[in-house]
Amino acid sequence: MALDNTGFSSRRKRQRYVEKNGRCNVQHGNMRKTYRYLTDIFTTLVDLNWRCSLLVFVMAYAVTWLFFGAIWYLIAYCRGDLDHLEDEAWTPCVNNVNGFISAFLFSIETETTIGYGHRVITDQCPVGTMLLLLQAILGSMVNAFMVGCMFVKISQPNKRAETLVFSRNAVISLRDDQLCLMFRVGDLRSSHIVGANMRAKLIKSKQTQEGEFIPLDQTDISVGFETGDDRLFLVSPLVISHEIDVRSPFWDMSQGQLEKEDFEIVVILEGMVEATGMTCQARSSYLAEELLWGHRFCPMMSLAEGFFDVDYGAFHHTFEVNTPSCSARELALATARLDAHLYWSISSRLDEEKWEGPNLTEQTGKSTDSESKIRYFEECG
Repeated sequence: MALDNTGFSSRRKRQRYVEKNGRCNVQHGNMRKTYRYLTDIFTTLVDLNWRCSLLVFVMAYAVTWLFFGAIWYLIAYCRGDLDHLEDEAWTPCVNNVNGFISAFLFSIETETTIGYGHRVITDQCPVGTMLLLLQAILGSMVNAFMVGCMFVKISQPNKRAETLVFSRNAVISLRDDQLCLMFRVGDLRSSHIVGANMRAKLIKSKQTQEGEFIPLDQTDISVGFETGDDRLFLVSPLVISHEIDVRSPFWDMSQGQLEKEDFEIVVILEGMVEATGMTCQARSSYLAEELLWGHRFCPMMSLAEGFFDVDYGAFHHTFEVNTPSCSARELALATARLDAHLYWSISSRLDEEKWEGPNLTEQTGKSTDSESKIRYFEECG
C-alpha cells in the first residue's frame, strides 16, 4: 500500500455501507410523501425508539381519558347536574360527579374497567349510556393497538442478533487446491438458530459499457447455494467458504490488486429463533483491507471428556499459510499447464523406456517434475 510523505497510507478510508455491528449506514432524505408512514401506523410505531414509543403509549391513554372526561363533564354541565349537587331528589347522569376532576376519574374507571362503585351511571341518561358504550369500544381498540405494539416491540429479535458473531477479518487461502475467501460465524447462546441461512453480497461501484455509473452495485457471492452449504447447523462456530471460481467476482483479483481495490463484502445470517419462533437477521461487513491474503483461521474446537469444547478466545485468530499471490484465473492456468506438462512427460518417459531403459527414464522424470514445479511457483508466486 502506498504511503505519502507523512508516512500515512494514501488510500482513502472507505465509508461503510453496513457497519460491523450490522447497522445499515444509510439515511433517507427529501421524502415528500411522508403520509405513507401513516397508512402503516402500526409498523411506524413499532419502528420508533423506546423513548418515543413510551411517549406515544402514555399519550394515547391520557388523551382518550381527558377527551371522554371532558365529554362527561359537558354532559353533567348541560343537564344541570352541577347545579343540583345538594338536591337529593335530583337524578344526575352520573352519581357523585361534581366537577371536571371527578368526571376525569369516572372516564379512567370506565375505560380501564376498574369500577370502584362510587361513581356510577344512572338509567335516566340515554346520552350517557351511548357515550359509555362508545368509550368501552374505543378503549378496547386503544388497548389492543397499544398493547400489541408494545408486545411486538418487546419480542423483536434484534437483541438476539447481538449474540451472533462474525470474525473480525476474512481470509483468502487455498482449500483443496482452490483459492477460497473465508470468514467465521458463531452463536454465543445455547439456544439454537433454526434453519440458519447464510448470504453474501459484494458492494462495489461500477461503470457499464454504455458509460452508466452504478453506485454501490450489489453482486451475489456464492457461499454454497448450489450445494446446500449455505444452510447451516450453527451449533458450533463454522467457517463459511466462497470458492473463487470463474463465476466469482474475485476471479481476476490477485494479492497486489486486492490492496488497491475499493469494495465491501456484506454477510447476512438469517434464521428463526428457537425460543420465540421469530425470524432473526444478523449482518456484518468486510472492507478490502480487512481481507487477509495467505491466512487461515485457527482451530477453536477440542475434544474434552464427554463433549466438544469451543474456545471463543481464538474466534478471531488467524495464522499465515503458503498461498500463491496470483489470481485464481492465473492459478488455474498454471495448474492446467502443469498437468499438461506432466501428461506429456509421462508419455515421453514411456517412449524412452522402450529404447533407453528404466534408469534414464527415472532421471529424466525427476528433472522434468522438478522443472515443472519451479515454473509453476515462478508463475504463481
